[in-house]
Amino acid sequence: MPDEKALKILVVCLGNICRSPAGEAALKEAASRAGLRLEVESAGTGPWHVGEPPDPQIRAAGRRAGLEIDGVGRQITSAADLEPYDVILAMDRSNLHALRRIAPELEDRMYLYRSFDPDADSDEMPDPWGMDDAAFDDTIRWARSAAEGIVEAIRSGRIP
Repeated sequence: MPDEKALKILVVCLGNICRSPAGEAALKEAASRAGLRLEVESAGTGPWHVGEPPDPQIRAAGRRAGLEIDGVGRQITSAADLEPYDVILAMDRSNLHALRRIAPELEDRMYLYRSFDPDADSDEMPDPWGMDDAAFDDTIRWARSAAEGIVEAIRSGRIP
């Protein structure tokens, strides 16, 4: 990857308050540790939490694990919202399908976030919203594990 341009990545879930902010933070952390220049952001496919900070439970789970999770919820509504990104990582198939409907011409940039975790029991990240703290702790653990796989896939050229 050329030094002059960082790869731009978007992590997407439904409301942009749990999974995608956790995935964004974990991917930034993994890239920094690997010395890889990435620009990582997150968004949601739904409108419910636009302008809101990440869910308090995901922020608390992040703090317990030493991962700072921040940001403000935003929604993807058009292909123009996705165009700037080299890689688009959806947290589950439902959001992947929504992204493909919004921008079918960008499908070759879209992947399931957790599909890069070789130890995962699923390629989808379960939504912890409304669940207990353990579900949020799992989200952090899975986001970090997949982030390591994403960084490796980028370094090895398996994704742009």
